[in-house]
Amino acid sequence: MSNRKENNTIKPYNRTFKFARDVIRSLKQLPRDDINKNFVHQLSKSSSSVGANYREATEAESLRDFLHKIRLCKKESKESRFWLGLVLEANSNLQSIVQEGERLAQEAREFTKIFSSAAKTSAEKMKNEK
Repeated sequence: MSNRKENNTIKPYNRTFKFARDVIRSLKQLPRDDINKNFVHQLSKSSSSVGANYREATEAESLRDFLHKIRLCKKESKESRFWLGLVLEANSNLQSIVQEGERLAQEAREFTKIFSSAAKTSAEKMKNEK
């Protein structure tokens, strides 16, 4: 996939896309067992939802719609941190998983802060418009 916009295609490589991509790549490295199977399912959903909702937020039809979507981004970032923590706990013997998991958890923390700030600013703006 290209990192530039061509014709009418969407530029896919933003930070949220990279986060989801990196989570999925890491999940592919996990041992296949019953516990990790659940983590793979849950974490792949929440991490990809961050980017999907962010894309929706950037195309919001109103400030209210934007606020709703950005709050979903925050929620999914927090959920991703939760599942990453469980992956790290369950696979603490795998150093490569731990290192990448910690990096991804930090990215999810940063997303939570970013989306919290955006939601706060948007909510204040909506309040002032009334």
